[in-house]
Amino acid sequence: MSAVNRVGRRIESLVARYFDASLPESEGLPAYVAPLPEWLENVGLRLAWPIALVNLVGTLFGFWYYAGRPLDLSPPLLGGQLGAATPLAYPLIPDSPVATLFIGLSFAAWKLDWDCQWLHALAFFGCIKLGLWTPYVQLVINGSEGIAAWLYWFLILSHLAMAVEAFLIHRYATFSVPAVAVAAFWYGFNDIVDYLVPVLGGPHHTWLRGEPLVAPLTFDHTVLAHDLAAGWAVTLTILATFLALATRVEKVKRA
Repeated sequence: MSAVNRVGRRIESLVARYFDASLPESEGLPAYVAPLPEWLENVGLRLAWPIALVNLVGTLFGFWYYAGRPLDLSPPLLGGQLGAATPLAYPLIPDSPVATLFIGLSFAAWKLDWDCQWLHALAFFGCIKLGLWTPYVQLVINGSEGIAAWLYWFLILSHLAMAVEAFLIHRYATFSVPAVAVAAFWYGFNDIVDYLVPVLGGPHHTWLRGEPLVAPLTFDHTVLAHDLAAGWAVTLTILATFLALATRVEKVKRA
């Protein structure tokens, strides 16, 4: 056993003293669908309730981020991106807060023994997609200019943590084909209305600093930032679909 695994097992034992719980059996899935070491999976699952709470608090923070931060216009538009949209479009705009809502509810549903496979699939897709899309956008497209350093790195690190959380879900979810279809439809639909076919006053993707707003509150889609964000979003939807279905195949092999 490597030194890292030894330390990990000690951490798991320490957590188990205070968060004793029955855990789903580890199925020994290959690393390409289950990259986390078993001890880290166990720690995450033992801490399911605290992690669920953190994600739900993150959902509230995310809605503040979309609704409370004035847009960078002259004069600034109060109410943020949500304030500029029709209420019917609200579920389509704050993608990261919706993803943390999905994962928080997914952990809660598992702990309460509720069979919500569609919710688990949505949580997996959301954490993979937004957990990797946001750091890319912040590092490659937006940069740190015009945002507090603590908020900039908080956005990057907290979203990377979402991507890690995604790989806990396979321990208690089946990734059934209908559930994966629901998640693929939802996030594919989001890609369409975010970047291709605006609806309800859209488009509804997170406003990018490299994609300037022009009157009357529309985007300049001729800039490279739009293509980079759109391409990565679609790529991640495809990746999440592949990983979910591949997990399903590996589970069926071991059934």
